[in-house]
Amino acid sequence: MSLLLQITLFLGASLILVPLAKRFGIATVLGYLFTGILLGPSVLNMANDPEAIQELAEFGVILLMFIIGLELRPQRLWEMRKSIFLMGSLQVGITGIILAVVAFFALQQSLAASFIIGTALALSSTAFVLQLLSEKQQLNTTFGQQSFSILLFQDIAAIPLLAIIPLLAGSESTHHGVAYFAAIIATFSGLFLFSRYMMRPFFRFVAKSGAHELITAVGLFIVLGVVVLMDVLGISTTLGAFLTGVLLADSEFRHELEASIAPFKGLLLGLFFMTVGMTTPLSLLVEMPWFILGGAVLLMLVKSATLTAVARYLKYSWRNSLLLATCLAQGGEFAFVVFKVATSEKVLSQAIVEPLTLMVTLSMVLTPMLYWLINRWVIPLIDQEKSPIYDEIPNIHHAMIIAGFGRFGQIIARIAHLQHQSFTAIDSNLEKVDFVRNYGGTLYYGDATQPDILRAAGIEHAKVFVLAIDDIEDSMNVARHIRLNYPDLKILVRARDRHHVHLLRDLGVEHIWRETYLSSLDMAYRALRELGVSEADAFKSLELFRDYDEKLLAQQQRVYTDEQKMYETHRNALAELEHLFESDAHIREQTNSAHLRHSLHQRTDVSPDEIN
Repeated sequence: MSLLLQITLFLGASLILVPLAKRFGIATVLGYLFTGILLGPSVLNMANDPEAIQELAEFGVILLMFIIGLELRPQRLWEMRKSIFLMGSLQVGITGIILAVVAFFALQQSLAASFIIGTALALSSTAFVLQLLSEKQQLNTTFGQQSFSILLFQDIAAIPLLAIIPLLAGSESTHHGVAYFAAIIATFSGLFLFSRYMMRPFFRFVAKSGAHELITAVGLFIVLGVVVLMDVLGISTTLGAFLTGVLLADSEFRHELEASIAPFKGLLLGLFFMTVGMTTPLSLLVEMPWFILGGAVLLMLVKSATLTAVARYLKYSWRNSLLLATCLAQGGEFAFVVFKVATSEKVLSQAIVEPLTLMVTLSMVLTPMLYWLINRWVIPLIDQEKSPIYDEIPNIHHAMIIAGFGRFGQIIARIAHLQHQSFTAIDSNLEKVDFVRNYGGTLYYGDATQPDILRAAGIEHAKVFVLAIDDIEDSMNVARHIRLNYPDLKILVRARDRHHVHLLRDLGVEHIWRETYLSSLDMAYRALRELGVSEADAFKSLELFRDYDEKLLAQQQRVYTDEQKMYETHRNALAELEHLFESDAHIREQTNSAHLRHSLHQRTDVSPDEIN
């Protein structure tokens, strides 16, 4: 069967089967896997040559690594350093060691093979988990962000794992030794210089042409160019794609690149999962059902138990620990990639890779079921456990309640105190409560998400409720409760970002303050004044920007769940704002010229020719 015919068949089948799977609540990744299994030799045998499109499908993994690299901005890495590097390394390290020991003794594998098997199975599915959390609208929850952090570390860990597989192959492999590492260092150094002095200026050159589709072409050209270079040098192509993304993470074109390449990545990843499904030997499930099923269940138990233990060790709640462990209990797509590379390098045999691949696939299938069971039966039991002993708030009904006493809530409290305005402040961080009390302040230990705490704080008699909680999920829960039960109460909310604003406005919250927004406007005003701009012009520029930013926010409220439309509205509004600034500057220049001519007309010592 020709390559074109196979791709057409795959795409046609996916257009029918994947939406059907989604309708039954099955993740898209599983839909692609089932499509591949159905079309493959194990079932219908309609497309029995997966190798013909496997090379094309592997570009899905390459583009996935590129987009992961784009996410790794230094600032974001620093903010998430604890979850990424501490939790991620503990999870991968402990789980990898346990699974490697199992592979060494139970499967009778060599040390090198056991290490690869253990580490590969320790990695979870980035595409699967992120999609599952997005569908459940839990990506912005505490455990959702922790899951993303660990997945990020796993993606980073997959890079050196792929790079050292040729080294573990021994003397038969040509990809080892000092020359190999010298080539890696030289290539990375060259790419860094290329990114700094050529890549970004070239992006700007193309962007100024006005042909926005060329940004996508430039992105694909750079990724494919680096992949070709890596292939020629014998270095991992996924490593090259990842590094290219990292080098462009701070580029002003990062969002546009990500938005334009994401559809290619998603489609090619779908082809990759379909080829995995085609090569999944279902006959093994008939020949050794208990071995395959037992292996999949053992994999999920080891990963979930390890993650629960790590999360509890780092003082996370039982609820978050169990949900985190459930989300990441499955094997991942990088296991398929690692097994394929290890097989080509003769580190693993096809006889052991086939059942392992089937175990990983089954673990993906079982994860949504496990997630449903944990949410349906276990989490409600945990939520019924005894709550922490909160402070008894005196029966004093102040006009203002401040929920959350971080840097935001403290400023409001201090200003209210200076104006002799009484308030009740509550926070769920016991260490913060003790610190404030040590300096003579009044702060009550309580959880504002609990209705009893709010009633005790006198919410029924309050005039103003300041919601300054740091956690977005808790903030939304409190706002939702107040809007439903106390619709007449004036609620002032601190929002973490624009997305938080959109969520709050969906609830009907009107008074919202974005973090860093007002302070950045104030700094912009000071910067303009220091550059010699007049007070009136600087103030007018800020008001102009504020009006258009609010207009953009209102436009994006309707489309904030669609990332592509968000980028389009942002780009259109930016162009409109630039045009308005230019028009305003032109009008101001004409006004100044008119004033100048008028002043000259008043002077008797200037001739009409000089005025013109």
